[in-house]
Amino acid sequence: MNYILFDGPARNALLPFTFTRPVADILVGIMTIRQKWEMHLGSTTTTVTEEYLSEKFPMVELEENVMINASFLPNAVLVEMVSNLGPNQAIFKGDDVIAFYTNNEQESVDFDAYEILEYNEDCITIEHTWDIFSKNDIAIREDFEFLTEDRKSQPIPKSVNVIAPENVFIEEGAKLEFVTLNASEGPIYIGKDSEIMEGSIIRGPFALCENAQVKMGAKVYGATTVGPYSRIGGEVKNAVLFAYSNKGHDGFLGDSVLGEWCNIGADSNNSNLKNNYEEVKLWSYETEGFAKTGLQFCGLMMGDHSKCGINTMFNTGTVVGVSANIFGSGFPRNFVPSFSWGGAAGFTTYVTKKAFETARLVMSRRNVDFNEKEAAILEHIFEESKKWRKE
Repeated sequence: MNYILFDGPARNALLPFTFTRPVADILVGIMTIRQKWEMHLGSTTTTVTEEYLSEKFPMVELEENVMINASFLPNAVLVEMVSNLGPNQAIFKGDDVIAFYTNNEQESVDFDAYEILEYNEDCITIEHTWDIFSKNDIAIREDFEFLTEDRKSQPIPKSVNVIAPENVFIEEGAKLEFVTLNASEGPIYIGKDSEIMEGSIIRGPFALCENAQVKMGAKVYGATTVGPYSRIGGEVKNAVLFAYSNKGHDGFLGDSVLGEWCNIGADSNNSNLKNNYEEVKLWSYETEGFAKTGLQFCGLMMGDHSKCGINTMFNTGTVVGVSANIFGSGFPRNFVPSFSWGGAAGFTTYVTKKAFETARLVMSRRNVDFNEKEAAILEHIFEESKKWRKE
């Protein structure tokens, strides 16, 4: 069977992260949503997404296809239902479609003509940006159980101070000495060729992905995920960093999500709790206003390629778009549009020529090419985000 992940209605609610990727490529837990589905199904997947993303993330349609709503994370029951889908069958949870069978001759899908299979179990859904960190605890636990089943961890080095070692799994090539791991409240996963430097103190649930790094003396609270090739230092709590992002120095990052290729300057901090303890509101790209999150703790949402200088202060519930560059004293406003340059004193447009020069340099340091596909995606975002910049 050919499996295709589609963005679904949550795509716009997941901006700025879905400016640069399909919903399926959001990281939550230990793996991206796509990686979870592929491992559970034992099959590769392709994507239906926005047209400007389709060259980098193409769709492959065969004679028989199963379309899967990427906002839904897989579990054993759901995977079995999806695997057994036949012609004119669809899986729904309430009013939401989870998956359906289609063939390449169907020009449209009329669910009234389908047999509807009801899915009534619990499952994790990623429908808002804040779901990425607020549901990261349960996502880490589920991924840990799936990835480590019937496998043996690398030995925990003797110099490591560990609580609940049965909840720690270390992949091949990982390096850690003279660190403290407390897995009594949740599992700790240490990925292939990753490194935890000496003096670090980590509480689970925690996921350190392949080739990621924890700097010396870091203090890390669950539920935190450090994506592939990313780095953290200082104090981090309930945060998710996608691949190739750095928060390598002292300062606090909490209840937050960083996209790819982000960099947080030394001694920068975000607030995750309002002084009056009220519910946090976040900028909504759908309503172009501030939306209720239902959360008391909510920090920074930063899109791909955005960066901040040293000693930057982010207020509670700040949303930063793609390729923004923030610096200077004081609190920048709590919505920073894509391709903005400046800070509390005001912003100008970060022109694509300069932004692309920086992206090319940053990515080359990690031996990744900034190619024409990447440039075209960012050009599209630059044009789309003009309406939010004061130019």
